[in-house]
Amino acid sequence: MSNSGIAVLISGRGSNLRAILQSPIGDEVCAVISDNSEAAGLELAAEHNKPAFIISVDDFDSVEDFNEKFIELLQAIAPKIIALAGFMRILPPVIVGAFEGKMVNIHPSLLPQFAGLNTHARALAAGVDKHGCTVHWVNDTVDGGEIIAQREVAVLPDDNEEILAARVLEQEHLLYSQVLAKLLAD
Repeated sequence: MSNSGIAVLISGRGSNLRAILQSPIGDEVCAVISDNSEAAGLELAAEHNKPAFIISVDDFDSVEDFNEKFIELLQAIAPKIIALAGFMRILPPVIVGAFEGKMVNIHPSLLPQFAGLNTHARALAAGVDKHGCTVHWVNDTVDGGEIIAQREVAVLPDDNEEILAARVLEQEHLLYSQVLAKLLAD
């Protein structure tokens, strides 16, 4: 395979994958990779005739063997961009380093606020009036890479975690496809 397109890494439902596939850059998805054989996003890949790969650390004798095979798989696919879209595995420096400048992530907060998990609950507990999402380069610090773009949503008085999450996810779907299109064009 050539150095083109987007490899999308997923672990679950694939809502950001769906948004990418339904956007103007949907044809640019060259592969979907999941660390979870039960990920609903794998069905989306099949529906859109995209090659899908399952690579789980549980299938290897060691994390080092997993890392090596993960790198080999991505090198064989040779995407221009690697898009983490709900990929819930923290990638070690050996993988991140192998694809420096090619790997991006979408995160449901306005980084650097609320890196990691449970972002909506933490935003509500902190009493912030703005929340949102961030696309950033992946580095070896969880949600610590250089910010590429952000989109804000207001935190409303009647928001709960579910309502806020839905509004943020709507913006994730718009922002990620736009950023990926720009990165492909550069």
